[in-house]
Amino acid sequence: MKKASNLWNQLGMVMAVSMALGVFAAPIARAQSPEELKQLKDSVSQMQKTIDDLNKRIADMEKAKAAAPAGTSATEKNSPSIIVIERIAAGEQVAGQSPITYRGAMNDQQEAASRPKDFTLDPKFNGFIPVPNTPVLIKFNAKPHLDMTSDNKNAGNQNRFVPAVFPLKGATDYGGGEQFHMNANATQLRLDVRAPEMDGNFRFYYQNDFFGSGSDTGDMKYRVQHIYGQFYGFKAGFTYGVFEDPDSWPDTVDYEGPNAVIFSRRPVAQYTYAWNDNWNTTFGVEEPDIFADVNSGGNTNASQLTRMPDLGFNTRYEKAGFGHLQFSTLFRDIGAQDDTGDEHHVFGWGVNLGAGLDLTERDSLQLLGVYGEGVGGQGNDAGFLNSDAAFDANGDLEALPYWSAMIGLTHRWNDQFRSTVTYGYVELDPTAGQSPTFYESSQYASANIVWQLRKRLSIGLEGLWGFKEVRNGADSGDHWRVQLGMVYSLFD
Repeated sequence: MKKASNLWNQLGMVMAVSMALGVFAAPIARAQSPEELKQLKDSVSQMQKTIDDLNKRIADMEKAKAAAPAGTSATEKNSPSIIVIERIAAGEQVAGQSPITYRGAMNDQQEAASRPKDFTLDPKFNGFIPVPNTPVLIKFNAKPHLDMTSDNKNAGNQNRFVPAVFPLKGATDYGGGEQFHMNANATQLRLDVRAPEMDGNFRFYYQNDFFGSGSDTGDMKYRVQHIYGQFYGFKAGFTYGVFEDPDSWPDTVDYEGPNAVIFSRRPVAQYTYAWNDNWNTTFGVEEPDIFADVNSGGNTNASQLTRMPDLGFNTRYEKAGFGHLQFSTLFRDIGAQDDTGDEHHVFGWGVNLGAGLDLTERDSLQLLGVYGEGVGGQGNDAGFLNSDAAFDANGDLEALPYWSAMIGLTHRWNDQFRSTVTYGYVELDPTAGQSPTFYESSQYASANIVWQLRKRLSIGLEGLWGFKEVRNGADSGDHWRVQLGMVYSLFD
């Protein structure tokens, strides 16, 4: 209001001076020379221009005041974040569209992943609201999730389908007949903060579910899945490691996902360099979450040693209409101190080739192949065990060879119904110093149909099969599960 008042005062003074000039201009003009008269006319013209400018500024301020909604000042109305929302509503694109196709899977891994340059999966920023007087947009999304499962026998974990923990034939916990369970542990809370008008593709992202962590894994136990910040290609926090490819996860009703995929969520410091719109590389220095079977090879009180972070990088090719390819690597030191106090160190390494291919408008293919030594703990199945390294029969520490392969195919029958079939295989090569019943291989298969109801509600029915074999040849037998899952997203 002070600015408006000042403008009215200035306008009043100018008008008063103009009126005075109008009264005295004629006699003054008769008394002055032609040159002086020209100077006087120029002064009057300049005053008229000043009056016009002031009138325009006042009109603009009155218009902005009238356009601002109740409770919103003109300053807030013109804040960067609100202007961005207005530009988006007018159809203007304020961020780059990622070449990656967002598949909207029930077990969505894509939204949490960072993107290079100014790319985003949703350049319309659906569900985001502006923070007045800042360039920030913020989105809160709640995703209530309910799963109902029926198993033909004890699965070893009532809420997850993990072949690595299936009881073996002959074990006291094997069998038990049909078992039914319900849980809402996959319910998620998400917070996404963006600033598309700022350079550097700023983002802060948070996500949690309720599967618990460590030994605290009962029902509805809080677990952080992602919390990180990203700016000018630098990223720090807790999120995907460079060895994981979140865009290659298939669309399963099973929240746990296939046995063969890489599950690498850890504290990271990463930098992504975009070579162009299609190629980018991410370098990472990350927490060495190593899982070594140190009480093997005759040891009963050995301990794990860590002397350096995990190092790695991935390179991706992304193209709209094609999909993506990702090549990932991981390098690590694995150490242990045996019962005699001697230190052992071995080199761990791994490569991971992942792909998500858009075959047609209605068909997509997800592929993954992993091989390495000392990286079994990064696997979604073998990661439940100490599968990175172990002592052999001679007391020497070995990085365990590991490989896995996965394929998933999704077909969209129409806009409401889709189906995905998935198969995964994992093989680990344990040492002769490990238990005869230590994990050696597993298989996973699933087929589903998902009903996408009113965009935000997904209901999926899935059949799952799993099988595990251990070092001495014993196995878990065929394990079957039928799962009905429902997830609602506050925003699309």
